[in-house]
Amino acid sequence: MKFGSVSILTLAMASATLTSAHASNSSSTSSPQEQANVAPALAAYTENVLQEEVWERDGLSVRDRSIVTLATLVARNDAAELTYHFNLALDNGVEPGEITELITHLAFYSGWGNATSATELLAPVFEERGISSDDVPGEEVELLPLDEEAEAERATFVESEFGDTAPGVVHYTTEALFRDLWLRPGLEPRDRSLVTVSALIANGNVEQVPFHLNRAMDNGLTQEEASEMLTQLAFYAGWPNVFSALPIARDVFESRGE
Repeated sequence: MKFGSVSILTLAMASATLTSAHASNSSSTSSPQEQANVAPALAAYTENVLQEEVWERDGLSVRDRSIVTLATLVARNDAAELTYHFNLALDNGVEPGEITELITHLAFYSGWGNATSATELLAPVFEERGISSDDVPGEEVELLPLDEEAEAERATFVESEFGDTAPGVVHYTTEALFRDLWLRPGLEPRDRSLVTVSALIANGNVEQVPFHLNRAMDNGLTQEEASEMLTQLAFYAGWPNVFSALPIARDVFESRGE
């Protein structure tokens, strides 16, 4: 079953003229001096701990840290920092198409409204950098190969557990998510998993983390990278959300013996 839709970037670029002024006026990160004027301790932590230590830690590349951070901000609709981090992600090697696929992916995992809000902020960033819809994946792409055995096992379990409760949810979980969205080639499976786990933890949806963290590691995320993802998330999603996920991450790591 093929799910065709208007490109998320096309929609965003169409509204760029209307939204760019609003985005620049109300959604850009305050300057260091402005932050220091109203919250000097926050400004000091931002510079001395977050920027000079956390972003420079080994174990997770700055590209991946940008992916984790964007996933968190989009999932939580934290608009104030998105424009800055869209630009930083591009500077850190995240491709334009990877950003649009990240947002499209999160429409399913954190809601359509959050994804739509993110496209409105992304459009002027792309416009300023000369990035167009020709530079990102379109709606029609050649999907990646599907692991039929693993997908059949997942689908059978979900159908047996919830088929009578919400057949529509079960249907679209299979047809829209795992047989379409997850197979789009614009974002590698490892990176889709990184986005998904980051968003789940950021929004406190820890019940889904065991499945998706295992899937992330099956897709190539290492334990060291997963650990550093949690460190990055502590600053952008908050300590309580990360500490709620730590027992689950520990159990996944121990069960895999890695």
